[in-house]
Amino acid sequence: MEKPYLVTCTAPVNIAVIKYWGKRNEELILPINSSLSVTLHQDQLKTTTTVATSRSFKEDRIWLNGKEEDITHPRLQSCLREIRRLARKRHNDGDATSTELTGLSQKVHICSVNNFPTAAGLASSAAGFACLVYSLAQAFGVEGELSGVARQGSGSACRSMYGGFVQWIMGNQEDGKDSLAQQVEPESHWPELRILVLVASAERKPVGSTSGMQTSVQTSCLLKHRAESVVPHRMEEMIKAVRGRDFAAFAELTMKDSNQFHATCLDTYPPIFYLNRVSQQVIHLVHRYNRHYGETRVAYSFDAGPNAVIFTLQQHVPEFVHFIQHFFPPETNGEDFIKGLPVKSAAVSEQLKQSVGLEPMPKGISYIISTKAGPGPRVVKDPSLHLLSPDGFPKL
Repeated sequence: MEKPYLVTCTAPVNIAVIKYWGKRNEELILPINSSLSVTLHQDQLKTTTTVATSRSFKEDRIWLNGKEEDITHPRLQSCLREIRRLARKRHNDGDATSTELTGLSQKVHICSVNNFPTAAGLASSAAGFACLVYSLAQAFGVEGELSGVARQGSGSACRSMYGGFVQWIMGNQEDGKDSLAQQVEPESHWPELRILVLVASAERKPVGSTSGMQTSVQTSCLLKHRAESVVPHRMEEMIKAVRGRDFAAFAELTMKDSNQFHATCLDTYPPIFYLNRVSQQVIHLVHRYNRHYGETRVAYSFDAGPNAVIFTLQQHVPEFVHFIQHFFPPETNGEDFIKGLPVKSAAVSEQLKQSVGLEPMPKGISYIISTKAGPGPRVVKDPSLHLLSPDGFPKL
């Protein structure tokens, strides 16, 4: 049996600060508005994928988080088909190496794992499809612009193809060729920016994003108004805020956009509720915290799930983390509550607690992931980190 050719890559999660919600073309995954996101650091949140090609494989197969899944899923097939098409084109143009040529007709085995909860509103499909496309491209020797391929797996995956601050330009063409992601600024542009993911629930969300979007597009007048009249100007303002590292403007736009996204979910018929009591409490806490200081120090954003993503600057992280710990007392007060980048201890003043004036909600937050902006997909050089063993099957 010939030894399979193995490639392993990692890809990041991204959090949209100007949200994408709703498609104008379901099959090609073309959005009704542009969006902008921050790529989170892979040291804390990432998908790892290994792709193996071999002439001895009988069929394409995929394993996700330890379980074999159906490879005939239409979106998976779109990505596989498109990468193979690009590889054949490269071969026909005479650009492929002999190793890449032999892989063209071979079947693939794919194994992928997330180091964070899947389907809990933490953009797992974005990291997953970005990683799949990037790994397949490496295996088949495909180079160049890949965000359009990743988009066909999951819309927001196109933004995970780049690090730092990324816009997904909605485009106008019917074939979607101009609906691509583009880096606005690299992760090094705003080193003081910090992101805190407050995990309120690691459970699968009640309404998936795909079906939720379809219902919103069909029934929400507010969504139509948002896409046509609100987002275009907001995109310009957000790019300006990012480029100028203007935290107050960035924070206000982020919160307003999150609120409007959830308002469109409420305006959907029947309504969709992604936020829960814990989410609402976080919103109150952020506004009261900012009001106490008379300036915008922290901002929240919620995707299609109850977990809050907090944006702040490095100097405010210790106090705000312990502020959250006070109002959401964890089951265990220890290192398990704060994961990721280390957070220094800090005291929360009685004056701040009193001016907030809310009752603590025990066990509302399971844990906090402390992170920052990070780079796009990467190739893993160390062969010991392959998820597939040398025979091309998952390691036990």
